[in-house]
Amino acid sequence: MLFNYDVVVVGGGHAGCEAAAAAAQMGAKTVLVTMDMNKIAQMSCNPAIGGVAKGQIVREIDALGGHTAEVTDRTSIQFRMLNMSKGPAMWSPRAQCDRAKFIWEWRKILENQPNLDIWQDQVRELLVEDGKAVGVKTYMDVEFKCRCVIITAGTFLNGLMHIGRTKLPGGRCAEPPSPELSESIARHGIRVGRMKTGTPVRIDGRSVHFEEMAMQPGDTRKHQFSYMGERSKLKELPCWITYTNPQVHERLKASLADSPLFNGQIQSIGPRYCPSIETKLVTFSDRDQHQLFLEPEGENTQEYYLNGFSSSLPIEAQIEALKLIPAFRDLKVYRPGYAIEYDYFDPTQLYHTLESKILEGLFLAGQVNGTTGYEEAAGQGLVAGINAALKCQDKEPFIMSRDESYIGVLIDDLVTKGVDEPYRMFTSRAEYRILLRQDDADARLTERSYKIGLATEERYRHWIKKKEAILHLTDFCRNFSVKADLINDALTELGSTPLTRGCKLSDLIVRPNITIYDLAKHIKKLREQIDSIPERKEEIVEAAEIQIKYAGYIEREKQQAEKMKRLEKLKIRGRFDYSSIQSLSTEARQKLEKIDPDTLAQASRIPGVSPSDISVLMVLLKR
Repeated sequence: MLFNYDVVVVGGGHAGCEAAAAAAQMGAKTVLVTMDMNKIAQMSCNPAIGGVAKGQIVREIDALGGHTAEVTDRTSIQFRMLNMSKGPAMWSPRAQCDRAKFIWEWRKILENQPNLDIWQDQVRELLVEDGKAVGVKTYMDVEFKCRCVIITAGTFLNGLMHIGRTKLPGGRCAEPPSPELSESIARHGIRVGRMKTGTPVRIDGRSVHFEEMAMQPGDTRKHQFSYMGERSKLKELPCWITYTNPQVHERLKASLADSPLFNGQIQSIGPRYCPSIETKLVTFSDRDQHQLFLEPEGENTQEYYLNGFSSSLPIEAQIEALKLIPAFRDLKVYRPGYAIEYDYFDPTQLYHTLESKILEGLFLAGQVNGTTGYEEAAGQGLVAGINAALKCQDKEPFIMSRDESYIGVLIDDLVTKGVDEPYRMFTSRAEYRILLRQDDADARLTERSYKIGLATEERYRHWIKKKEAILHLTDFCRNFSVKADLINDALTELGSTPLTRGCKLSDLIVRPNITIYDLAKHIKKLREQIDSIPERKEEIVEAAEIQIKYAGYIEREKQQAEKMKRLEKLKIRGRFDYSSIQSLSTEARQKLEKIDPDTLAQASRIPGVSPSDISVLMVLLKR
């Protein structure tokens, strides 16, 4: 059987869902090939979306017209805005979701997306002709011919699960691996490596003594991920906090000889920022306790996820150790934690579009590029889907810069620096954090996405209306004069220095610990301005306040970004034979030859390329 499409997406995880929806939305005839339609967008690890920097990525996906944010909002059972005690560059949304409902909300979107078909099957081979990816072949001997293939196979490529000394082939628990696809890609010269990740035990909530744990409720202040759509109608549920203890540690240490991480059974590298419990015991041997979070898996299930207890120790070691925690003394589990090894492809072999430099028409997105996390995968999938559709339409590629999005930072890091461990996004990876806030992703990206045909007319008009509302409020605050005798009592009440003379309202807003809402209680005209905002009032007021309060910082980072853009405009790909430039350091020659950077700015970010090497290239460019 033979089918013809513009774009074939392999894998129905978070990257595959965003890729397929984006390509189809932009007019490409698309098919999503997935092993199990009932596990589309499965949350293989914790049932949560967002977190530090990850939440910013999800808001960017939403601003571009992707769907992860709206699915999260519809299935959320708890929402928290992290880092609110810090500046707005650090604020990061995070939501607990109902795992099962998350899958079905994604299915609704995909099954009702024009230009998109879904095929349940497993891909065994990438089809290549004359150095171009032209399709895939499945285990049912079905061939899909196309102009672009997007591989988003997650941890399924030669997946191998570890529980103590037991090894099981699998992409995740109870699901088979993909044993042949990786080799069919690698035979064309694409470098392959191995990585490892893990997941914790799943607990039966009926066996837990919740009264012996600390409750962690969600925010009382209402936020949501999507700039459009509705908040969740599901019941809000708390998370719970407990700790390991010395007795737990002793029981776990007694089984370290059977840990695949320490007995040589696992050779690949795991995520440094999400270590297993056995790694914590070895790395932080002086600690007598580690914090654990018990997270609900859904609105109507007893299944709980034990965040902080990722493990590949034998089953009996995991259960016996956990029973030494008072709240878990009568513990029953649905399944133990396990580790999984899988293949990934060196991402320095990709362009910023996520298209392969080696095989034209082949795009790679998600964990196959050496990343970890649903959010990082979804962001890559969206970019791959956009660029595959644009390639099918013979249009210019869509690339986001480092000062434009966290997704842009993520992809630039991958293709420029590569990975030596599973890559996870942090705010510290971005040099323009104040420009990449969670509140302004639509300001940065929606108009760009609308121009290429992804963001809908409705989303674009929604953003324009919001932009006008923010501008109207900020202009009012910068132009409205406040008299000292009318506001000083309020300032004293707020613990702020009284005025000696009148000032603009914005001069009061920039003061620490004073908000627009604080001032609105005492200034009628400001209160009327806020009340006149027709919808998403809190979001618009927050955005206006940030723009006023941090205007100086924002402007300074914009200037720094503009300086770097001068180097971004200096195209160097194909202009040098690096091996022949003896004035470059040996390491620089090797790295530049391997990565073949597109611009001088990208070259400057390659590890091992020094400022003096960049100066050499600038001199040669002038010649």
